[in-house]
Amino acid sequence: MIAAALAASIVGAHAQTPGVTESEIKIGATFPFSGPASPLSNTGKGMIAYVNSINDRGGINGRKINLVTYDDAYSPPKTVEQTRKLIESDEVAFLFGPLGTPGISATIKYVNARKVPHLFVVSGVTKFTNFAEFPMTTTGLPSYDTEGRIYAKYITQTRPDAKIAILYQNDDLGKDFVNAFRGYLKADFDRKVVASSYEVTEPTIDSHVVSLKSSGASAFLVAGTPKFAAQAIKKADEIGWKPLFLINFVSSSVSSTIIPAGPEKAVGIVAATITKDPNDKKWADDSGIKWYRDFFAKYLPGADIGDNNYLFGTQQGQILEQVLKQCGNDLSRENIVKQSRSIRGLSLPTVSVVINTGPESSMAYTQLQLQRWNGTTWEQFGDVLSADRK
Repeated sequence: MIAAALAASIVGAHAQTPGVTESEIKIGATFPFSGPASPLSNTGKGMIAYVNSINDRGGINGRKINLVTYDDAYSPPKTVEQTRKLIESDEVAFLFGPLGTPGISATIKYVNARKVPHLFVVSGVTKFTNFAEFPMTTTGLPSYDTEGRIYAKYITQTRPDAKIAILYQNDDLGKDFVNAFRGYLKADFDRKVVASSYEVTEPTIDSHVVSLKSSGASAFLVAGTPKFAAQAIKKADEIGWKPLFLINFVSSSVSSTIIPAGPEKAVGIVAATITKDPNDKKWADDSGIKWYRDFFAKYLPGADIGDNNYLFGTQQGQILEQVLKQCGNDLSRENIVKQSRSIRGLSLPTVSVVINTGPESSMAYTQLQLQRWNGTTWEQFGDVLSADRK
């Protein structure tokens, strides 16, 4: 009788959750496998690879993960279509790690209204961290507000009198960076900052870079996606502009940004990070990087280990693994969200900061480390900076 009651309670804990059986849990995500932000989709490929490794080890608590992914081409209408398909047709238990600010902006209200867990979405847009408005959502990137304030502080400390040029993507991603500088600089913002926006549909941002150089700025931040960061690096070099140059974390991949731009043209560029660079000799004997190299060789053969997107996607897979382990056999959507907000002191092999979530923070990462491109690898410098150290 006791065993039967226990079995019934275990089944009951997830009987009402779509996509959950005794042997499987179905999870969904969208990625820009095509379109203007396609280099970022390697994050999805990294996550898929890690999920494959979980399944090869027998799954979690006896369940294999059925990860269903679709291409949204970084197009919000397509994201809406594919997200509805995942929830209404595929009947996934929850969404994990969908990537792209425009698409998440277009779907977050729908997903929350359907009360589907929307976990560790790959966007740093500050509004997505609002528990009251989006109770089913947690975020997988440091907020752009946190990242932007760290850059504003670094620039003002390094070059106190610099005029600052910001080239930003004309969506929530770019606007958050501009607002972070506005919040940090306060009354000095209008005097010190000149900003120019671009659309992701523009074939080139060369004219924006030329215009910003002519403003007399001696510090330059590009807040966007890899394709445009690479164009900005190339154009700045071509016109002989040598400002204090910063790019945002999502554009810091060596393979997606630095190599297309030209490694020699990117020397001196600064970006924030949360990860260890597997190509940096600093980590040559690091046990976490050794693990990653072995994992990469087995599950991502032929891919470019220098592409930070694969690394980040692998980390996303490890966070997914942690959430499911914490859930145990209670795979109700309520518990899935609860556990995503109950991660304490999680240290991943390839991450240089610690992951904590809780009632006070929906963000996986609230700390960042600055790094500088030396022509061959990223070199980290300075202290780890936290969201509460403005």
